[in-house]
Amino acid sequence: MSAAIYAGTFDPITNGHVSIIRSGLVAFDRIIVAVLTNTKKSPLFSVAERTEMIEDAIGGETRVEVDRFDDGLLVEYAKRKGVRVVLRGLRAVGDFEHELQLANMNRHLDPDIETVFIMASDYFFVSSTLIKEAASLGGSLEGMVPSLVADRLRAKFGR
Repeated sequence: MSAAIYAGTFDPITNGHVSIIRSGLVAFDRIIVAVLTNTKKSPLFSVAERTEMIEDAIGGETRVEVDRFDDGLLVEYAKRKGVRVVLRGLRAVGDFEHELQLANMNRHLDPDIETVFIMASDYFFVSSTLIKEAASLGGSLEGMVPSLVADRLRAKFGR
């Protein structure tokens, strides 16, 4: 059974993230969505809230496991999960340079880990940061995030 890990903060999950997960399921039998705590970021949502929104967004897809990833190296997490592939999404050319650096570092840390890139489709312009900014200013999120995420963002920002 082939598996991949799709790691990120997902603060919050967007339709772009969901698109990457669904595309990944074409190539892999199973995807582990690893919700990480990034010490460089101050998340709007707790890990529990993010996990709940991801599970809602994937709609009971049994081939997707949502897990928490708190610290350490992604390659070590992958080993613990018995997975050799890291799945990464690319929105635009600007993402590629950063993602290539991460992939090469992971390859240096563990040559058995491969990175697979999937291009975002219709959601190439969407990032969690832009979503939070738009939501905080009362902008429409229609079509960019799952409905539960839109509801949670409105609640967080009192809109």
